[in-house]
Amino acid sequence: MSDAAADLDATFAALADPARRRAVELLSVAPRRSGELATLVGVAPATMSKHLRVLRESGLVTQQSADFDTRVRIYSLAAAPMGHLRRWLADTEQGWVDQLGAFAEHLAARDGHGAGEQP
Repeated sequence: MSDAAADLDATFAALADPARRRAVELLSVAPRRSGELATLVGVAPATMSKHLRVLRESGLVTQQSADFDTRVRIYSLAAAPMGHLRRWLADTEQGWVDQLGAFAEHLAARDGHGAGEQP
């Protein structure tokens, strides 16, 4: 398996959980502290820490220390994994568009035959 495929698998695995998807949605708006994410997502702080660990390990989020207190961690959404995901989705969608276009051409060609002809 290529590194790109493994990275995509990690992204999908991380996004499989609704709480992690909600955290990603919130981080797409602005960087946030773990406690703030826990409150907004509706999970216990310890549970949010576990979710954030999965998101960090998958590369979806980054962690920084706050300037005012090094014990405070600020989480941000990382752009690269989302870009890989967008490209994969676009490529997959294009495959469907191509297949549907070919099917439509096949139907049009078949319907163009005379009444007694076989397609």
